[in-house]
Amino acid sequence: MADHPELRGQVVALGASLFTRGLTAGRTGNLSVRVPGGFLVTPTGASLGQLSTDQLSLVDLRGCHLDGPRPSKEAFLHAAVYRARPQDSAVVHTHSTHAAAVSCLADLNPQDVLPALTAYYAMRVGRLPLLPYHAPGDRSLEELAERTARASHAMLLANHGPVVSAADLASAADAVEELEETARIHLLLDGRRTRPLTPEQVAALRRT
Repeated sequence: MADHPELRGQVVALGASLFTRGLTAGRTGNLSVRVPGGFLVTPTGASLGQLSTDQLSLVDLRGCHLDGPRPSKEAFLHAAVYRARPQDSAVVHTHSTHAAAVSCLADLNPQDVLPALTAYYAMRVGRLPLLPYHAPGDRSLEELAERTARASHAMLLANHGPVVSAADLASAADAVEELEETARIHLLLDGRRTRPLTPEQVAALRRT
């Protein structure tokens, strides 16, 4: 397939950037971008740091593989998000270290995992619900992911990592990076009193 060369190039470039900066490691994480009839997604078993434009898979919004290499086993999560959020055109899923570490903590608030410690987290991520643990590729997570995505463009998979959608790849990447940085700050502050933004401050930021 040689369709959508610009979008393919964006996926490859973002994968390389995330890998180089340590936001994904080994052959983990997956990226996708919406196209007519479905979405292009990174293939199964691939390192995001070593992608080529002809390696991307075409999958429809039911999660069915249409063309290209075998897609990520988590392509169904991307399909669920796209069905729930027609306004979004990109999904980024990483196993970034600090966000994955937070996803392993006990006694998290499943409705909103991280406090709004910074303005940019409030603006780029907002609410972060926690989805219960499922093995990678377990499609029984699909319905819950779709339902959760209707109200939140970001979610954290327990003992796994974040899934974030946005209007385009750059915005989704910005959000997942902000999530990772806030997770790192949260862990650095563990055991210390914090001063998160107030609900009024968060509301004002979201209006902007």
